[in-house]
Amino acid sequence: MTSRFHNPVDTRFGWGSIELLADLTEGQKVALVIFPEARALGLVERIQTILGERLVCVIEDVQPNPDVAQLRGTYERFWREAGDCHTVVAVGGGSAIDTAKALIVGTEGGCFDELLALLASGESFVPSRCKRLIAAPTTAGTGSEVTPWATLWDADNQKKYSLHLDCTWPTVALIDPQLMMTVPASVTVSTGLDALSHALEAIWNHNANPISDTFAVAAIEDILECLPQLHNDLANPELRSRMALAALKAGMAFSNTKTALAHSISYEMTLRHGLPHGIACSFTLPLVLGLAWGRDATRDRTLQRIFGPELDAAQARLRAFLHSLAVKTEFADYGVTTDEAQAILEAAIHGARGQNFIGSTAARA
Repeated sequence: MTSRFHNPVDTRFGWGSIELLADLTEGQKVALVIFPEARALGLVERIQTILGERLVCVIEDVQPNPDVAQLRGTYERFWREAGDCHTVVAVGGGSAIDTAKALIVGTEGGCFDELLALLASGESFVPSRCKRLIAAPTTAGTGSEVTPWATLWDADNQKKYSLHLDCTWPTVALIDPQLMMTVPASVTVSTGLDALSHALEAIWNHNANPISDTFAVAAIEDILECLPQLHNDLANPELRSRMALAALKAGMAFSNTKTALAHSISYEMTLRHGLPHGIACSFTLPLVLGLAWGRDATRDRTLQRIFGPELDAAQARLRAFLHSLAVKTEFADYGVTTDEAQAILEAAIHGARGQNFIGSTAARA
């Protein structure tokens, strides 16, 4: 069988690579999407200096888990005030990049509800207009800078929407570990665990292949070794660089496989129990590892390259790793009853991401 790996993102990695924005946007009008705390950190001023007069709009009202209730006004203001820009630069974690992906997809009337209706239909569509996107993550975990997906939330109606179009692949990803030096411990852990989940989910996946495995295994080995060290030494530039590269590898892996059961579970845990995404998609990893083990000989061999031949030891290692980062690993730890946990698992396995899991009853094409 021939394996195929495709990722169209022009990816640049290195300390200080944010300075490349000057060359990448020459002669263009640019809008910046950035997280609210960036101004106090001096990051908005730095990017304004890099871009100069080409920067025509700054959007700073990015919230965690971007919700449609807040996105509506931001989207319509963007198309009203910066509809003639060529490029959107997203600087921040997954929420900033996901927000930017939603903004760049233009509708006929510049109305957010038009976009929401298209997403709600579940059918593929070609937008009437779209902007070029440059993504610069400030956390080591999102993977959104090298994937086309954005998750949009509707907390009022307990829904989520997945946006993914050809134009929501970033044109360029700038992975600059220097931007990650001020990330606090809790966010460093949560985003690092998101990356670990991306990589593991890429392995226990119907869409896995030897190329995605290469990225995934390298990412997992790096994260298991590096994240606990970084948690205890947040100002270490070498460790920040290693985690940034590991997260990039994880992003490359799942850019071709999509995520699977742990992420499918996480959506309910975020909507109903308010768990940060990185915790919500990682606390079940030992459980999901057990559900994956023994389902597919090729997948087992890949997992055993990392964890060894015994399932009990593999689960214990993964559980101990999470506990060392103060992450609890049982549903009950998060106020979820046994019956509710079973219901969440049942629903998750039948979700779109759950069907990517090798333990699902039917493989996705």
